Amino acid sequence: MAKLIGRKEEIADLDNYTKSGRAEFIAVYGRRRIGKTYLIRQYFSNNFAFETSGVIDGSPQEQMAVFYSSMCNAGYQGDKPKNWIEAFSELRKLLEPKVKKNGKRVVIFIDELPCLETPKSGFLHAFSNFWNSWANWQDSIMLVVCGSATSWMTDKLINNHGGLYNRLTHQIHLREFTLSETFEYFENQGFEYSKLMVLQIYMAFGGVPYYLSYFRKGESFAKAIDRLFFNNGPLKNEFNQMFAALFRQPQPYMQVIKFLATKKSGVERKEINAALKKIDNGHITKILNNLEDCDFIRKYYTIGRNGKLKSSSCFYQLTDFYTIFYFTFHEKASAASNFFQQNAGKPMINTWLGLAFERVVSAHIGQVKKAIGIDKISTEHYSWRSASSDDKVQIDMVISRADKIINICEIKYSSAEYRLTKEEYLKIQHRAEVYKQETRTRDAVWPVLITAFGTAQGNYGSAINLQLTIDDLL
Repeated sequence: MAKLIGRKEEIADLDNYTKSGRAEFIAVYGRRRIGKTYLIRQYFSNNFAFETSGVIDGSPQEQMAVFYSSMCNAGYQGDKPKNWIEAFSELRKLLEPKVKKNGKRVVIFIDELPCLETPKSGFLHAFSNFWNSWANWQDSIMLVVCGSATSWMTDKLINNHGGLYNRLTHQIHLREFTLSETFEYFENQGFEYSKLMVLQIYMAFGGVPYYLSYFRKGESFAKAIDRLFFNNGPLKNEFNQMFAALFRQPQPYMQVIKFLATKKSGVERKEINAALKKIDNGHITKILNNLEDCDFIRKYYTIGRNGKLKSSSCFYQLTDFYTIFYFTFHEKASAASNFFQQNAGKPMINTWLGLAFERVVSAHIGQVKKAIGIDKISTEHYSWRSASSDDKVQIDMVISRADKIINICEIKYSSAEYRLTKEEYLKIQHRAEVYKQETRTRDAVWPVLITAFGTAQGNYGSAINLQLTIDDLL
């Protein structure tokens, strides 16, 4: 098996499923470009008893033709099936000798499963019958399916209320690389990238393996961004392509994303309802849930005056790194072929860098807790904003701990050591006081300063005892 970056939990799970001694039906899902197919192919070393893949935007005839071709590759010698019931019946006949042969795992891999279910094709009915009537009773069978159309995977497979209700034995939600795994990816590829460059790449595109594969050795961050995103670069139109692949009716999803892109700190559900009146309430619930499943947005709650989370006050925030980068710069994408290089150090890019670093830290809450030494303590983390109209204090990350301590995290980006001024230090103290007054908490409130490379000596750099850097995130 070729070296797989990260995916340790997923590999451990697949190891357990392979050794379970019973039939397994596993769904692997996640956003486009995340590496679902690569994980399965590498793990099983392409050793499948049968494998096929749906054709994106393919006709019913094309889907059946590809399935038939895959059966022929697996040893089938019969005629082309007339419908899906017949296709799966013939697949069963093809696999039965392999199941009885030596008791070893017989792995069936169907990639891009949602594509196979074209309107009125009867695919899902035939597929569920194949599993329920035969495959489910063969202890050596291991059926693995993948799909980028996450809404289909969750609605029609994971949450199916028909023939496949509660039939999945396991599901794997594949997510993007962490910052540490991204750094490992480039090291494995022989790139001599600094921690700063890996951080900047992550702030632009996140840990999506497909995006990372576009980078070249010996190229600066700004030059790479210009090549990939500006002047008709290969990632310039990824936003539209991504949503078209993820959702069969992408427009409502894109409307929600575009609205959230204008609200950096997130908005309440009622604001989304008001802004998008054409989408009915029930449909918005489904859209928000699917976007959350695809890791495009996060849902969080604020804290009330009693010091407890307000479940009635739910906020949604856009968190996908590429999508935010797209909406920040897509209008500039045709302005010049070297836009990012020309504008390095200017307010527009500096503002984006600061906000993007906050999102990187938020995405690595587990690493933050471990660095503080509270990974074994029960905690809740959330964003907080003052309810006072006179004092609009906002804290991007609050960690409420079971040991009666609250950490308010101040996140500051700098490409070198950060210089904490007296003014900034006093603002941090002020935010802590406002938080204590409004929440009426009796817990101790301790600030945490999170920077990329620590604070410079002198001034107020040592005034905050608890400080984290990029090394803690790695």
